[in-house]
Amino acid sequence: MQTRSSPSRPRDGRPAAHARFTAVALMTAALLVSACSPGSSSIKPSSAASARSDAANAPVLAPLPRAIPAALAPYYTQRLTWRDCGASGFQCATLKAPLDYDRPGAGDVRLAVTRKAATGKGKPLGSLVVNPGGPGGSAVGYLQQYAGLGYPAEVRARYDMVAMDPRGVARSEPVECLDDRRMDTYTQTDVTPDDRAEQNAAASADEKFAQACGEHSARLLRHVSTVEVARDTDILRAALGDAKLNYVGASYGTFLGATYAGLFPSRVGRVVLDGALDPSLDSRTVNLEQAQGFETAFQAFTQDCLRRTDCPLGGRGTTPTRAADHLRAFFRKLDGHPVATGDGDGRKLGEALATTGVIAAMYDEGAWSQLRAALTSAMKGDGAALLALSDSYYERDASGHYSNLMMANNAVNCLDLPPAFTGVDQLRQAQSAFEKASPVFGEGLAWQSLNCAYWPVRATGEPHRITAKDAAPIVVVGTTRDPATPYRWAQSLAHQLSSGHLLTYAGDGHTAFLRGSTCIDSAIDTYLLHGTPPSPGKRCS
Repeated sequence: MQTRSSPSRPRDGRPAAHARFTAVALMTAALLVSACSPGSSSIKPSSAASARSDAANAPVLAPLPRAIPAALAPYYTQRLTWRDCGASGFQCATLKAPLDYDRPGAGDVRLAVTRKAATGKGKPLGSLVVNPGGPGGSAVGYLQQYAGLGYPAEVRARYDMVAMDPRGVARSEPVECLDDRRMDTYTQTDVTPDDRAEQNAAASADEKFAQACGEHSARLLRHVSTVEVARDTDILRAALGDAKLNYVGASYGTFLGATYAGLFPSRVGRVVLDGALDPSLDSRTVNLEQAQGFETAFQAFTQDCLRRTDCPLGGRGTTPTRAADHLRAFFRKLDGHPVATGDGDGRKLGEALATTGVIAAMYDEGAWSQLRAALTSAMKGDGAALLALSDSYYERDASGHYSNLMMANNAVNCLDLPPAFTGVDQLRQAQSAFEKASPVFGEGLAWQSLNCAYWPVRATGEPHRITAKDAAPIVVVGTTRDPATPYRWAQSLAHQLSSGHLLTYAGDGHTAFLRGSTCIDSAIDTYLLHGTPPSPGKRCS
């Protein structure tokens, strides 16, 4: 994903930690995916279909040799020193990995790892490594605040639950770019520019963001690719004493898990990829298809909203099209006349933050009631609740501090794939395709896709297929109305993987595991505990 939006969203009716972390997916518009074919910048605005055709011919990710290179032996033989770290029941350690795998002697990165030991009876199954996505989501935080407490009891009883913050993320030498004050300015950038001056301002915001990352994180910026993180994960597997990697990844975590499988197919254990990305797509196609995904989610929200008495977009008899027109009119009003929020830092709710707040609620249908109330208040002149949704999306806390989620997100995305657009003129030519894909969000998501155009280092990745030939069965989970990772991506990844098994959830929201479907949870639990993948074509609702 390559945009200025992130994937973690609030989730009403679920544990707070689950709400914050499970949805970590791709940064909205610029999708975190890392799969682009050479020459992605030449794709025409309306050529999504031809781009998908090209994806079928994308090169296959080649596995690495099974033998560990001598230069990497010290990393593979290191022992983790576990210590208490302030989270009850959890231990922490630091893993070393080479900064540059092509030059292992050029320095290390230090990676934060946490674990919760298996808690029950029964044959131990080794370690289960979890990643909530992003890129940029803290896996350590996810494990300590949710997965280590909220995963099924039998899974936690049989596995040591383990997480590692990827290089550049949170506790693992984080990428740093803008300070909090400048982040506030950046998140309020107008991405529906009305004239050339506003277009230039939007481009300038992305350029300044990129420059700041280059200034503050020059050492790391060339070495935060998903391939490098996958190789770090293999070092983690060895340090944990596991012959194979057992893994559950959500959203971007599916791309990381699939990349691991492609590089190390013989070391694949029980792997679940929930809310899957399609690595064969270029970044422009990813962004365009994600725009379609958010439009699908908004239509589902609207249909639900119009059946309720508290819907701010209309009542019974209002068509979904008119409801969408109502929301767009509200956004346009905010563009010129932001409303008060009571924010201690003086922020008002303008179009950019309001749009982000609405997008945040699209990740989980459990947040729809919160969105209805927030829109109702904002339309009456109180933008506090919609601002809170936006802040949760960006991981901005009550003190005004941002996590490094967005900074790491851009750093990984811009390294994994060539940019969706190389400049404003190219973007303007493609804008109509985005607006057609999503009349509500398309224009803004198109402009957010400009973020990698000015990145200070060149992309090292390109679109590719992942087959992981001869790997053990891998479970790929797709949700039919997923806003951030459209269902067809899961279909494509499951088809690419030589041992892929597609598990379908017919429903709303981003990702499916532990979000209320007993059918999905039972299928994944059975696989994790017994190694039996879902039957072909299994579908849950």
